[in-house]
Amino acid sequence: MSVLTSYRRVLAEPGALAFSLTGLVARFPISMAGLGIVLLVEAASGSYGLAGAVSAAYMVANAIVAILQGRLLDRLGQRTVLSVAAVVFGVAMVLLVESVQADWPIATTYAAAMLAGASLPQIGSCVRARWAHVLASPDRLQTAFALEAVLDEVVFVVGPILVTMLATAVHPVAGLAVAVVAGVGGSLVFAAQRGTEPPAHPRDRTSGARPPLPWRTLVPLTVVATALGVLFGAAEVTTVAFADERGLKAWSGALLALWALGSLASGVVVGAIVWRRGPEVRLRWGTAGMALAMAPLYFVDSVAVMSALLLIGGVAIAPTMIASLSLTERVMPSSRLTEGMAIVQTGITAGVAPGATLSGIVVDHHGSSSAYLVTVAAGLVALAAAQLLPREVTVHDEAATQGEPAH
Repeated sequence: MSVLTSYRRVLAEPGALAFSLTGLVARFPISMAGLGIVLLVEAASGSYGLAGAVSAAYMVANAIVAILQGRLLDRLGQRTVLSVAAVVFGVAMVLLVESVQADWPIATTYAAAMLAGASLPQIGSCVRARWAHVLASPDRLQTAFALEAVLDEVVFVVGPILVTMLATAVHPVAGLAVAVVAGVGGSLVFAAQRGTEPPAHPRDRTSGARPPLPWRTLVPLTVVATALGVLFGAAEVTTVAFADERGLKAWSGALLALWALGSLASGVVVGAIVWRRGPEVRLRWGTAGMALAMAPLYFVDSVAVMSALLLIGGVAIAPTMIASLSLTERVMPSSRLTEGMAIVQTGITAGVAPGATLSGIVVDHHGSSSAYLVTVAAGLVALAAAQLLPREVTVHDEAATQGEPAH
């Protein structure tokens, strides 16, 4: 009951339930669009290589432009930027589908995929920026970030299953269509909620330089996020290969779902705890837990044992992600908060593709068990970067530090 009380309190804030739920719907393209593109292009061309390349163009464009979109969100406000981004995203995805279905030149397909990736609304960062705006208590903000981590897990568990089912059982376009409707519709409804929107911080050149980014904290934090992205991408590919090598490929989805379930459960619990230690300390412990959880997988040969270890190992994911975003919120100037959130989340996104690629190469040459060493290495890099975080992180006071270096 105390756990439910903690979440009930934050959702009781005026407008909080509405923006959190619409943010959930609007985030579904994050887990559906890339896979949906693969299924669509492969069905039309018969080539997984081409399908993967188009999907990669989409994801790379998203990773490159996400930080710029975060900066615009801070300067111009969520309503303006999200509304434009949502419309462009919808148009680009329609062009992508049409280019594939009508057999337009492949360059058109690549261009549409890149435009769609670049314009994907950065709802995850916006939702957390809203929570930081409406909640004054750090403990309640911790609970809100935990709630969003749980909803992220819902997106990544439900989205791939939904888009695959629709694309294979209904029509190759159906999965992407649902992703576009959720992304565009959810983003527009989210943007229309003005009561909880953080104020815009337009550039005023007469007031001096913008508050500096806290690079002393942000650089190691971004390295942590990128290493975790590598870990996630490698673990997904390696787990599918692990099940396939044992003639149980159909179980790969269940194995990954157990991993996500462990994270979801721990995220719910973390949000109800009032922590004595700061997020920088929790992040060090979380990265240690991630690395430790990956270490035994190299020695496992049984799917049943792997199921148990992934469920347990997933427990480290949500607390680590919550701590990283809580730390970002603590050190970023309010006028650049969405930009900071976008930097960290882009780090995760940027790491997934290299992690998946590297583990795939290891699987091809040495088998899935050896590929789990990639996840161990990524966990150790995250752990090492977390040790470089300042031992005492100072809460950013924008008024007091205008024009001064942040730490």
